Amino acid sequence: SSRTQKLPTRDEELFQMQIRDKAFFHDSSVIPDGAEISSYLFRDTPKRYFFVVEEDNTPLAVTVTPCDAPLEWKLSVQELPEETSGEGSGEPEPLEQQKQQITNEEGTELFSYKGNDVEYFVSSSSPSGLYQLDLLSTEKDTHFKVYATTTPESDQPYPELPYDPRIDVTSLGRTTVTLAWKPSPTASLLKQPIQYCIVINKEHNFKSLCAVEAKLSSDDAFMIAPKPGLDFSPFDFAHFGFPSDNNSGKERGFLKSSKFGRQTPSKPRVDLHKICIGNKNIFTVSDLKPDTQYYFDMFAVNTNTNMSTAYVGTFARTKEEAKQKTVELKDGKVTDVFIKRKGAKFLRFAPVSSHQKVTFSIHSCLDAIQIQVRRDGKLLLSQSVEGVRQFQLRGKAKAKYLIRLKGSKKGASMLKILATTRPNKQSFPSLPEDTRIKAFDKLRTCSSVTVAWLGTQERNKFCIYKREVDENYNEEQKKREQNQCLGPDTRKKSEKVLCKYFHSQNIQKAVTTETIRGLQPGKSYLLDVYVIGHGGHSVKYQSKLVKTRKFC
Repeated sequence: SSRTQKLPTRDEELFQMQIRDKAFFHDSSVIPDGAEISSYLFRDTPKRYFFVVEEDNTPLAVTVTPCDAPLEWKLSVQELPEETSGEGSGEPEPLEQQKQQITNEEGTELFSYKGNDVEYFVSSSSPSGLYQLDLLSTEKDTHFKVYATTTPESDQPYPELPYDPRIDVTSLGRTTVTLAWKPSPTASLLKQPIQYCIVINKEHNFKSLCAVEAKLSSDDAFMIAPKPGLDFSPFDFAHFGFPSDNNSGKERGFLKSSKFGRQTPSKPRVDLHKICIGNKNIFTVSDLKPDTQYYFDMFAVNTNTNMSTAYVGTFARTKEEAKQKTVELKDGKVTDVFIKRKGAKFLRFAPVSSHQKVTFSIHSCLDAIQIQVRRDGKLLLSQSVEGVRQFQLRGKAKAKYLIRLKGSKKGASMLKILATTRPNKQSFPSLPEDTRIKAFDKLRTCSSVTVAWLGTQERNKFCIYKREVDENYNEEQKKREQNQCLGPDTRKKSEKVLCKYFHSQNIQKAVTTETIRGLQPGKSYLLDVYVIGHGGHSVKYQSKLVKTRKFC
């Protein structure tokens, strides 16, 4: 006679199964009481699970969660085989006879379902018998989860939904959507640890968190899983989450060469995001694209059991981007432009008279910006601009120029732009390539510092200013004050040191030095040099932090 095998159960009296031979349930599984199992189906290959209810009038709940494909499933029950022979001898029946008893009987169908919803069978009073759960996927190889319990009232592993399980869109912007929802009673009444996870995508709503996780997985090995048989290899098992068995590869010669390994085709990453936010009941999703439809799903997750329940998903379209106003540029007039972080501005220049050339002068006050110039739709220029730059383009009769300015990713951008058809109209002063101020450490005293800076071949006016700063003044503060477009008119008169003109036809000799006197011992000063052009517009060199000697 065969040995008796006890299968995984939690309550031996209510939910136990004794099988005299493991081979009796060929290639099938047993569902344990009160534990969620995760498994997979090959397409068009049915799978069967069993469990036993020993006593009549037993409560029963079965939950099936499809992950990434619709399932067909059916729950049926049939009487348990007799454990003793008709003579009452206590001897077990032959195995073949028991097999015939169960496999030949159809059993009574209790419930069936076809679809991709999380579906339940719940009964407060179930008959005793052998319960059979049959599952089939006709669409593709897929994951699924099953949970069965004989104590549904006390278990409650899945978080309960509130009476209104909808997600509300409380605020809608161009790049943001604010969502609100009612808390799960599992958290508010039963005080169980619940966290909420939001899922955002552009395709559709999801019925379960495992469907989300299947979609998020970069490895879609289940979609090309091999059929059961000799073509299984350690490579395949690794994709299913099983450790590879090195010995199996040694037994089969054809597995030794890596070229026989099954290759997983690379798939484009899905635009899908999951954010778990703790137990908050309101959340703003940011960094969305304007005028785009998004689908939002909310899942309450019991952090003790890691089991989840889906709220009723929603969708919303973000607002359109505000239509860009095109700024008209006037010939020879400087225009100030402000651009938000990562933003863009459009400008238009339509010269009145016919022209041979057009000159664009740009002064970027902060970080580098991108400029594109199109003439009658044709791209003429695409450049990054830092500091002062000048571009001269060939003109065309009755031409219209569209200028697109794109700001920095670091922060807001400020700039000045001038467009002209008169080549001699220069509003911005010319600058050397290096706009740093150099301080000579050996010439430093308790009351003075000596500095130098570069000029150009063009005669310009230079003004130097000083400001005492705290000892803890750092590079970060200095960086915040690097707006090159702020001129000397924004400075206090007491901070002015001097103004001077200089230039040199020999660019190698276009250097000037200056000693700033009347400083206090052991103090820090911020020095600024402004170069002022013929049109009155100024450009600030990079600020320099200096410190006088404490003891002399």
